[in-house]
Amino acid sequence: MKKLISAIWIVAFTLCVSAENKPERLEWLKDAGLGLFIHWSVDSQIGTVISHSLVGADEAFCEYFFNELPKTFNPTRFDADEWARLAKVAGFQYVVFTTKHHSGFCMFDTETTEFNIMNTPYGKDITKEVVDAFRAQGLEIGFYFSPDDFSELYRQGTLISRRRPEALPINNPELMELNKAQIRELFSNYGQIDVLFIDGPKEAQGGGLTELVWELQPDCLITRGAISTPEISPSTGQELPESLKTEPWEACFTMGTSWQYKPTNESYRDGTEWIHTLIETRAKGGTMLLNIGPKPNGEIPIEQESILIEMGTWMAINREAIYDVRPWSVIQEKDVWFTQSKSGDAVYAFVMDTDWEYGTERTIKLKSLKATDDTVISVLGQNDLVLEYQPDVIPQTRWEAGRNTLNITAMRAQRIYNDRTWPNPVVLKITGAETADE
Repeated sequence: MKKLISAIWIVAFTLCVSAENKPERLEWLKDAGLGLFIHWSVDSQIGTVISHSLVGADEAFCEYFFNELPKTFNPTRFDADEWARLAKVAGFQYVVFTTKHHSGFCMFDTETTEFNIMNTPYGKDITKEVVDAFRAQGLEIGFYFSPDDFSELYRQGTLISRRRPEALPINNPELMELNKAQIRELFSNYGQIDVLFIDGPKEAQGGGLTELVWELQPDCLITRGAISTPEISPSTGQELPESLKTEPWEACFTMGTSWQYKPTNESYRDGTEWIHTLIETRAKGGTMLLNIGPKPNGEIPIEQESILIEMGTWMAINREAIYDVRPWSVIQEKDVWFTQSKSGDAVYAFVMDTDWEYGTERTIKLKSLKATDDTVISVLGQNDLVLEYQPDVIPQTRWEAGRNTLNITAMRAQRIYNDRTWPNPVVLKITGAETADE
């Protein structure tokens, strides 16, 4: 009888556990707009693609990877507080940190395997340091977790691979139990975890990990594994969706061609390109998860840091048009992109042309909007009252109805750089206007 009651209780509890993300957490993702992805593991020391160099590797390389690399991993310049401050200034709303990538190396204190950060010269729980630092800055906490585990396959004598049946957790009971034990640790030892990114195809997970996460922490938002999370990299040729998507989605981007630190033969898109990409992602209803790959000593590469700071400059001025917004009825008019406030009372027009000189007026003609008696238009970040050193100039934004257009004349009057150049989009905030008749 006791066993029967216990079984009934377990079934009832399982049915009560949500089998999907809570609507309010999906709504949060739509609001957030910008997250920071961090790929970092023991093989950052040799600058290879994270984990994947083990697939097809010979015995000598595997021995070196699993037994020697942990002995030299000592990120003495790692400063979680500095990472978190930079992320906050750059405008990120949440972080997703690689707790375990495919190699199986755990960046957290675990009892499941010796292949973890505690058995390195560093000897401290990096995941805890990241969680504490980012939480102190008010950012929501996310974990990346890979159900693939090459160290476990190597221990078993199973050929290290991806997508081969015997390497999939659904077909490998030991591997699945290892993953579940690690998920229990991650969701028991670090407080509330706001986001989880489970890598790999959902069908390969065996249908057990997402349910376990929601059993442990029902409010956790699962992105990959539950919603669309396209990976977009200059090396893949992948592009953003052609049109807006109403369901929540999160696009994952590498700054260059690699997720992890690539010390040589790397190329980066500049800050302007990433700001443009953020705007397009938001205009189409997505959230942007932009990746960094720290150096093996724990520093963020200067090229990546510079991009984050440039984004932070732009976000300090224009964050209103990125956070808590939704796609507008029109995504784009030529070189102007749009979002609208969640409440619907403001439309934001991103003027993407980079040749708008400081102290000069420009007229933007929009066909998709028409003014009313209540229309107010301004340039985000500036007060439209003063042009520095020119007291006789009043840079007031004005507008008029043209033939089938709303003609907005504005001046770029806020000095961002010392030489008065600024290559990044200007944003017009438009309230009290209506959608133009088709």
